[in-house]
Amino acid sequence: MNRTRLPVPGIRRDLADAIRSVGATRHDARGTRTPIRLGLDRIVVCIAAPALILAGAAAARAQSSTTDTAALAAALDAVAAVGGEPRIVSGAGTTRDDVPLLTLENGSPFEGSRPERRLVLVGGLDGDADAAGIVLDAVRWFKTEAPEAERARWLVSALPLALPGANAAGPPATFPPVDGFFDHPERPESRYVWRWVAYQAPDLVVEVRAGDELRVRAGSGPDAEGLPARSLSAALSDPANHTGLGPVDTLLATAGVADGAAVMREVLARARDRQSPLRNVLNRRLARNPLTVARLMARRYPGTPSISYIPALAWVHALRVAGMDDDASLRDRVMEQVGPWLSGSRPAFGDRISFAAIAGTMIFSQLTGLPGEYGEAAARLAAEGVALGASETAPGMPEHASGWSDDFFLGTIAAVRAGDPEGLTAAVRLVTTTASRLQQPNGLFHHDADAPTAWGRGNGFGALGLSELLTVLPADHPQRAAVLDIHRRHLAGMRDQQAPDGMWRQIVDVPGSYRETSVTAMTMTAMARGLRLGWLDDSYRPVVDRAWRALLAHVADDGTLVDVCFSTGAGPTRRHYLDRPAVNGADDRGGAMVLGAALEYYDLLRAD
Repeated sequence: MNRTRLPVPGIRRDLADAIRSVGATRHDARGTRTPIRLGLDRIVVCIAAPALILAGAAAARAQSSTTDTAALAAALDAVAAVGGEPRIVSGAGTTRDDVPLLTLENGSPFEGSRPERRLVLVGGLDGDADAAGIVLDAVRWFKTEAPEAERARWLVSALPLALPGANAAGPPATFPPVDGFFDHPERPESRYVWRWVAYQAPDLVVEVRAGDELRVRAGSGPDAEGLPARSLSAALSDPANHTGLGPVDTLLATAGVADGAAVMREVLARARDRQSPLRNVLNRRLARNPLTVARLMARRYPGTPSISYIPALAWVHALRVAGMDDDASLRDRVMEQVGPWLSGSRPAFGDRISFAAIAGTMIFSQLTGLPGEYGEAAARLAAEGVALGASETAPGMPEHASGWSDDFFLGTIAAVRAGDPEGLTAAVRLVTTTASRLQQPNGLFHHDADAPTAWGRGNGFGALGLSELLTVLPADHPQRAAVLDIHRRHLAGMRDQQAPDGMWRQIVDVPGSYRETSVTAMTMTAMARGLRLGWLDDSYRPVVDRAWRALLAHVADDGTLVDVCFSTGAGPTRRHYLDRPAVNGADDRGGAMVLGAALEYYDLLRAD
């Protein structure tokens, strides 16, 4: 049996439905129903689909990846618009040439108390786009024709086409990937797929391939059958699967292009009614309270002491935990790590003075009450940091600034923590000047004027820095209203870009970029504080709650972390940011940010 393969085949009915769906509504990640507005390019693709079919496979293969992506996006929009879950169109990742790995998602992977089982469908890992149509037909059948009991039993998410278009060429996607997150030079797609599937908290994963007849094989359980080596289904069902979470039941479904409904019926019939070991691990993480996480992180971080914002932020928060718990050992650990600078045996600054080092002096403001020489040294070092941060070459142009969005936090936190009036005045000038250069109409910050990308942690710096400044800026300060307006517009833009699972992304407004832990922690902290102190309205509360659950999922029991972007300077292209590697394991930067987020969420809960 010969099958004609189009760039996004098997979804012709979905394309027709996409045309009919114009004017319908869909839910966003927060559950708000909004009109579907398919762009003209998508409508043109839908109308042109019959012509492509008539032109044959050769003409279809000549279509650009942009056209392919628009057609698939229109099909996903149509399925999302059908009542029930899944209803959010998002992205699991992006290919080396910036084609998104489009997804259908629900917003509940980290709601551990929900009783439904989680089913994840993944198609097209071999590059055969016929699988996309099979997956979409399966989801459509589930939403429209599956028995009500099954729809109540399962939450479904889907990645219809894991290797779109020309990206299927090259080395195969093999699993498990153990390095190169997410900057692998040849096959970053497999890293994106692996992470996305695992953090959908699945109880069952179905790998879908196109073939000549329907066949479903089990990768685990009493009916387990042999699965292809290094396939997604084989790797996920292996107890040593390197997700860091545990195995999950899998099925490998091979089916004809018209068999989507039959695939879903067979999957539901064969599925075991149990939570996966993988989901159980995530549920245990989600059950932790904020103080449990704060205590864990305070005792683990920092691993490498220095006068920089990263260890200093961890020290500041750890001292608070020590005070709450009357924990002398934790307080002593901080003092031992900070001691070389208080004693003068190590200088706070080298020949080159950076904002990161200036920000590190925030710890000394916390120690000015120490008796004797240590207290005097702390006061001197704190004042030095404030003075260096306030030094300007022109009003609003700090001498030691990078000019990046990082400056919103790094250039202000020393003055904020010291409560120094002159330093705060300089901090306000920095904020308003930097925002005038970097804030976009949608509220997000570019990383730099010459780096027009909404880098995740760069926006996290903006969110956290402005919230810290507003916490201490007097109510009658002449520029408070201007700073608050910048902050509110920014957080409104961030709220609109939250991923379906509650995370924020490495590039905030690119759904296919990876979901990153430090920007999630910083943004959640800023929003939680704004809620608690009254400068944000209640619409932010579900955003904060979802972000907290997402953070919990990404913090292991030993305090190690999942997907913290590596240190990043400004770059002129989006690819520069997409290719920044993700740290998985112990990370001082992410640890300090999560520690602060845990304490802020604890404060918000106490204020309720």
